[in-house]
Amino acid sequence: MKCLVTGGAGFIGSNLALELEKLGNEVTAVDNFLSGNKDNLKGFNGKIIEADVSDKDFMIDGKFDVIFHQAAITDPRYPDDEETYNKNINGFKNMIKLAQKNNAKLVYASTAGLYGNGKVPMREDQEKEILSAYGKSKLEIDRMAEKLFEKMNIVGLRYFNVFGPREKFKGRPASMVYHLAKQIRSGKNPRIFKFGEQKRDHIYVKDAVDATIKAANAKKSCIVNVGTGIATDFNELIKILNGILKTDFEPEYFDMPYDPKTYQADTQADTKKAEKLIGFRAKWELKEGIRDYMKWLDKNGW
Repeated sequence: MKCLVTGGAGFIGSNLALELEKLGNEVTAVDNFLSGNKDNLKGFNGKIIEADVSDKDFMIDGKFDVIFHQAAITDPRYPDDEETYNKNINGFKNMIKLAQKNNAKLVYASTAGLYGNGKVPMREDQEKEILSAYGKSKLEIDRMAEKLFEKMNIVGLRYFNVFGPREKFKGRPASMVYHLAKQIRSGKNPRIFKFGEQKRDHIYVKDAVDATIKAANAKKSCIVNVGTGIATDFNELIKILNGILKTDFEPEYFDMPYDPKTYQADTQADTKKAEKLIGFRAKWELKEGIRDYMKWLDKNGW
């Protein structure tokens, strides 16, 4: 299978490109290397193209069977809302054109962020609450995709809170698993918002990649959640990290610096649709995923 991975040097994109290649596929990775990093593609033998997929004149030669579109400005607190929205929309439009030109399947990254502070577990059809330009762009992309369901093979994946190898280059938007573990490992008390009761559906990147590959063989065009269906609060997360890292650091609570109206307090996926339509169910329990991740960080660098 000939695969194109946009955002191929980013967090999920690099893990996806490496796994697709490991499975015997011919993989091309494209990235503009602004938030992605070439170090994420160490060991990758496929073609790497440096380009911004949101450019008006973006074009790529070659025949592809599946396009995995991961490229986007993903930071919900990126300082330029207009740039976030326009780049994400334009990049998606370019991928639609490329997929249609190649008669290729299109699997793209959406986000659980567009559920805002809606009721949990979060269902794909529930009312949306947009908290950022990033969420606004992804909701518009989902709407564009839905209009194409009968015209092409397209699957949107609303990733929940993904953590794991190759995320450190994301900086501030990297997972709480990474940030808290790094603080603990450096001998500091892990810092969380008062009083650590916010919950997240933490999903290991190996599961997210599995879901993404399965989506290429979806029974029909669809948009589905990619999560574990389990929510864990930050206090419990710190207990898990202390256990794995063999430490005993207490959390340091501080006031949230953001307007609560722009902060997603709890996430938890309803996973029924993903199980039915793409055959995905998370395999990694949170503790085992973190343990595997810590071993990877010790070996490959924090």
